[in-house]
Amino acid sequence: MSLPNFRTFDLNLLRVFDEIMAERSLTRAAQNLALTQPAVSNALRRLRETLDDELVRRRGQSLEATPRALALWPVVREALRQLQASLVPSDFVPALADSTFVLAMADATAAELIPGLVDILETEAPGISLRVVPLTTRDPRKLLEDELADLAVGYFPAVMSDLTARAQVGKATPYAHQRLYDGQYVCAMRKGHPLAPAGLTLDAFCAARHLLVSFSGRAFGFIDEALTRLKRERRVVLTVNQFFTAGRVVVNSDLLTVLPRHFVSVTGMADALQLQELPFTVPAVHVDALWHRRMEHDAAHTWLRLALARSAKKAFTS
Repeated sequence: MSLPNFRTFDLNLLRVFDEIMAERSLTRAAQNLALTQPAVSNALRRLRETLDDELVRRRGQSLEATPRALALWPVVREALRQLQASLVPSDFVPALADSTFVLAMADATAAELIPGLVDILETEAPGISLRVVPLTTRDPRKLLEDELADLAVGYFPAVMSDLTARAQVGKATPYAHQRLYDGQYVCAMRKGHPLAPAGLTLDAFCAARHLLVSFSGRAFGFIDEALTRLKRERRVVLTVNQFFTAGRVVVNSDLLTVLPRHFVSVTGMADALQLQELPFTVPAVHVDALWHRRMEHDAAHTWLRLALARSAKKAFTS
């Protein structure tokens, strides 16, 4: 096998290779690169000839990478990332930027993160605008794929498990993520609720009437999953799609609900709510920022992600 001559090697082919590996589709790679599909096919042909390896093979509706491609891709991706990072200062000046970003998140998440993010914008990037839209799903990947949101922020356990599993077996994914903070959930009830004076038992929790914050309207959430593992269940008599609404209803009824602990302090209802520890163990609630990988090296998007992480750090260390 002849070795490629680096002096004559077209480095643009590496960007095409990176997109093909990430998308496992020539069509989507072409769209991300703003090229025609024949141009991408031609670049792949040239790269195959240069490296003397097929790199990807058609397998059903997608492309399967060869061992050589799988070994090469992390090196290529990191090299491209470092090159892009070195160019960011000349590509994006926050004080002069006039970008608009769409963020999808639940109202509790927004209440915790957006005030700090607005402070950063007013100080460093006053020309940037934000649109915060409701998060209506625990799997926002289609929102990101369809460019309906630039970032989705929330608790996405199934998505994170899928991305982790794919990474462990070397499968590509067009999504990237960043952990922002770990949340803790508590049971909330009105002050003066019959269950307020004593510690909340599992039997009392299951016997009570519950309000569930559900983005889909389905009366089953991660609390119910935890109860199922204990072979227990609760009665959900009402679902709403906002944490603020849940708080208002609970303050004026005998329903119980489960809220993020940190969120309660910013609702304006803390004095009217009684918080109790959950009488069983639930998995850690990780709040992540999720985005499409086509934005991975966008300078403005990178700045936004860092600003959001700074806001989360401030909110959860103050």
